[in-house]
Amino acid sequence: MIVGMWMTTDTITIRQDATIAEAAELMAKRRIRRLPVVKSQADNTHLLGIVSAGDILHAFPPNVNPFAVQPRKSAEDFVTVRQIMTANSLTVRPDSPIEEAAQLMRTHKIGALPVVRVGRLVGVITESDIFRVLASLFASPEAGVRITFALDKKEDALSLIAGLTEGHAVHVVSLFTSVQADSPICVVQLTGSGMNAFLEAMWKSKHRVLNVLQIPSRG
Repeated sequence: MIVGMWMTTDTITIRQDATIAEAAELMAKRRIRRLPVVKSQADNTHLLGIVSAGDILHAFPPNVNPFAVQPRKSAEDFVTVRQIMTANSLTVRPDSPIEEAAQLMRTHKIGALPVVRVGRLVGVITESDIFRVLASLFASPEAGVRITFALDKKEDALSLIAGLTEGHAVHVVSLFTSVQADSPICVVQLTGSGMNAFLEAMWKSKHRVLNVLQIPSRG
């Protein structure tokens, strides 16, 4: 999966010469925590940086709440977004792998990344979008079973599951592999009437089954 499949394209942005009070008001109204700072030229929107709710809070004195319904006026209201934004912010491309975006957010402890194509802002990918990706991996309207089991090192999970499902009335909804504590694991979700026969084949394969989870129908 790539970032372009999951990013938000209807991006709310702000100008670099806007005041931080304007930025705070926009964030509060739209219930968001960060705004890409842009400069528009012709039909292109060029990314200059990003401003977060934390940036705004640090710019205001402790006795002023910039996100109040009617915030108090102060000299800091007239500080511009350009003065507090993070310039040259981290970005990803629409064709970047979704796990690259997730790793950047995790490493740098940020909740969103602007998505840029040749310097032009085309969207934003957020931690909520990453959660949607994770949820989609297991989404199925049908009831089924999710099995997590240990793989032998360098074992081909796809070939293994293909062999175990052969001759049984089951359908693979999703399959992925990961590494936990230096050991490869596989998570496979299946539906179908032949689930008991598949589970018996799994036990006979001598693979260490870590978890078997019944998935209710979402239909």
